[in-house]
Amino acid sequence: MHTDTERCVRAVQSKDARFDGVFFTAVRTTRIYCRPSCPGVPPKPRNMEFHPSAASCQRAGFRACKRCRPDTSPGSPEWNVRADAVARAMRLIQDGVVDREGVPGLARRLGWSTRQIERQLLAELGAGPLALARAQRAQTARVLIETTPMPLGQVAFAAGFSSIRTFNDTVREVFALTPGDLRARAARRSPAGPPATPGMISLRLPFRAPLEPSNLFGHLAATAVPGVEEWRDGAYRRTLSLPYGHGIVALSPRADHIACRLSLTDPRDLAHAISRCRRLLDLDADPVAVDERLRTDPLLAPLVDAAPGRRVPGSVDPAEFAVRAVLGQQVSTAAARTHAARLVTAHGVPVDDPEGGLTHLFPDPEALAAVDPETLALPRSRRTTLLTLARALADGSLALGPAEDREETRARLLALPGFGPWTTEIIAMRALGDPDAFLPGDLGVRRAAEGLGLPGSPGALTARAAHWRPWRAYAVQYLWATDDHPVNHLPSEGH
Repeated sequence: MHTDTERCVRAVQSKDARFDGVFFTAVRTTRIYCRPSCPGVPPKPRNMEFHPSAASCQRAGFRACKRCRPDTSPGSPEWNVRADAVARAMRLIQDGVVDREGVPGLARRLGWSTRQIERQLLAELGAGPLALARAQRAQTARVLIETTPMPLGQVAFAAGFSSIRTFNDTVREVFALTPGDLRARAARRSPAGPPATPGMISLRLPFRAPLEPSNLFGHLAATAVPGVEEWRDGAYRRTLSLPYGHGIVALSPRADHIACRLSLTDPRDLAHAISRCRRLLDLDADPVAVDERLRTDPLLAPLVDAAPGRRVPGSVDPAEFAVRAVLGQQVSTAAARTHAARLVTAHGVPVDDPEGGLTHLFPDPEALAAVDPETLALPRSRRTTLLTLARALADGSLALGPAEDREETRARLLALPGFGPWTTEIIAMRALGDPDAFLPGDLGVRRAAEGLGLPGSPGALTARAAHWRPWRAYAVQYLWATDDHPVNHLPSEGH
């Protein structure tokens, strides 16, 4: 996209927010970079240059615009659509792997050499893995500076910087302000209100409009596992298992953002927690591109027009979702929640939640792999499926996450006992984030398809759905939404 100068200029001149995060505009005369929708007067085309990432702009010596704050724009939807190694690398960098394991750790997960990673990322993004991770650290630092009273020295290390000097230099270079100046500006924008809850971080998660929240939050609330998830005071709340500790997050839909409140036992987990929440709510999607494609089918078009911007509910923990998918095989939503709640009570790690009713972290694969099968109130075949999955996840023979090859992971899942196409595709859709995952055999999909006049048999529906690619997972959301199930409705306050 950033190499198509004419198209980029048109997007900047029309202030088109759809391209925020897809490319960045650097202004040669001011040495500032902006998002395409910056509210300022657009620069003259001859003074613009375009970059594929904020890190590339920073590497070229440009500073972030103080007005449009381009470092906070939604991530590029390209990394969710693509399944190649560069996209997998970007998903891992967003997950904080470079900060925790360095570039060698990133290379090890991808099966590449560090030189290959540098070369590929420089070619596509204009910045290597260290520069991309540095840009993310700068944004994490900004969030902590502006939304918490945390001492600036602690902010430096919580954001992933190795020293306070590096932290100060980076903040000045990226934002043209000192950390203290950033905090003072934030205080002037948001006059002091009631004292913040100690340890609580409040921020806004941006997205590309439109966003239809009904099926997104409805699905999360209707399938919530007691003790791990709940709907309370207009927010979806849940516990999080994170690399340095655990956390609790509350997510509330707003007109132009998602309100996010995070409580973390270790602030170094902030970037990782934000990345997980964005994947959970599919916030880096490009709904305009998705809906434009699906509208070309005259039978889907009315569904899209009625509620544009549907997202695919994701997961904060792929292993957790895989376990829950097995528990949900051939049973009702209520029964799946009951089975999951029993596992949580028996094997989850207890947590404190002063603001609500959350009690546990979902048990990790290692804990589930050690469970006595006779203690599971499940059919014998389901027990075998569950424990085989947990052991494969625990010993590393099966990995689920942003770095995994989606087709290879599908093949490994299908090789497990009790795994058929439905379970494999629902995991691909919600745990792996595959936007083209498809469930032609799902009862709700088939019922909706027949009601619309689409083919009802899995084979014929798959053939028809080829026209919806690469967005078949979104088509599934529109089909499911024709049913009056609680998953399709934003929960009421009394839920």
